[in-house]
Amino acid sequence: VQLQASGGGLVQAGGSLTLSCSASGFTLDHYAIGWFRQAPGEEREGVSCISSSGGKRVYADSVKGRFTISRDNAKNTVYLQMNSLKPEDTAVYYCAAPIYGFTCPVLEYDYWGQGTLVTVSS
Repeated sequence: VQLQASGGGLVQAGGSLTLSCSASGFTLDHYAIGWFRQAPGEEREGVSCISSSGGKRVYADSVKGRFTISRDNAKNTVYLQMNSLKPEDTAVYYCAAPIYGFTCPVLEYDYWGQGTLVTVSS
């Protein structure tokens, strides 16, 4: 079971990026998927979660109104659209999946992607 986060990069403040989380070895459509981030020297922070059907979406207060999580189960991929990016959004972003759990919040995440770096310049 592997998760792969991609789509990170360098962007100016106010810009946008879309991250993707794809899976190999299992299908995502039965599971809620979460996005997390970790900035240098800081603890990992939950950013967003989407239920298996996509009907429930949860966001951290710090990204509400700017980030949108979505999923395409046919493509086995979950996305994080990030708009109006700020320098404080700079972090390594990870996607994660539980062994069991189809809705948000997820009690425990068991599978983690390797992370993709987002750098927002001021």
